[in-house]
Amino acid sequence: MDHVARFHSEVAAFEAAIHRAIGAGRPAPLVPSCPGWSVSDLVGHLGGVHRYVAHILRGALTAAPDHTDRALYGLPSDPVVLAAWPMPDRAPNLEPVPPALTDWFTEGARALEDLFRDTDPDVPVWTWSTEQSAAFWLRTQTIEAAVHRWDAEGATGEPAPMDPELAADAVPHTFDVAAPYRRAVRQAPPGTGERYRFRQTDGPGDWTVHAEGDLWRVGSDGGPADVELAGTASDLMLFLWNRIPASALTVSGNEYLVSRWFELVPPI
Repeated sequence: MDHVARFHSEVAAFEAAIHRAIGAGRPAPLVPSCPGWSVSDLVGHLGGVHRYVAHILRGALTAAPDHTDRALYGLPSDPVVLAAWPMPDRAPNLEPVPPALTDWFTEGARALEDLFRDTDPDVPVWTWSTEQSAAFWLRTQTIEAAVHRWDAEGATGEPAPMDPELAADAVPHTFDVAAPYRRAVRQAPPGTGERYRFRQTDGPGDWTVHAEGDLWRVGSDGGPADVELAGTASDLMLFLWNRIPASALTVSGNEYLVSRWFELVPPI
């Protein structure tokens, strides 16, 4: 998969959804799939992530920059834009979304895309994972752009499903990369031997996750599982990112373990 092309298309779809959701002088609508967030908060969040990652890639940083340093984000000096900047203590921010904020987002997204295109994927840079490379950021930011595109579309209508190829890549990424991070950040409880199977119905994907203490083994051995969740790659990805309920999937086996999944792998 061409991750740069997919990043470009998902960001473009995100921007289109944002412009559908906002209007001159109208309050920023809420984002149903992100409780407590408005469209303004979503723009600020994703735009801030883009600027943060661009700062890492541009400087080939091998240590984490200070995410509280607002200078990293290149915010416009316009007080109207600063008033729309998302702040946790005042979310959801329902103020109208000024054009300068969406312009700021577009500039940051384009700059990050250019860096992805021009940076050797193997360049070592700091990441929050064990994989310390520019390729990590390209993959994770393509996935994050797709998830938030889905969020933005849901603010005004029915969001389009995920690209099947991207979703089939994002599912094992969730197990191998995102789950250990989420577990560590949220200090999740240890597994007690639970075995989950996630089966893709529109492709060959079949993943078994065995949770034993803090050791998680992921494979496709087709062995026994306590519960199976089956669906399209898009639906599996959206479930794992806590965007759709398990009722959107076909569940067989111990249904209690479905809710247990988000205790073991808390959303963040």
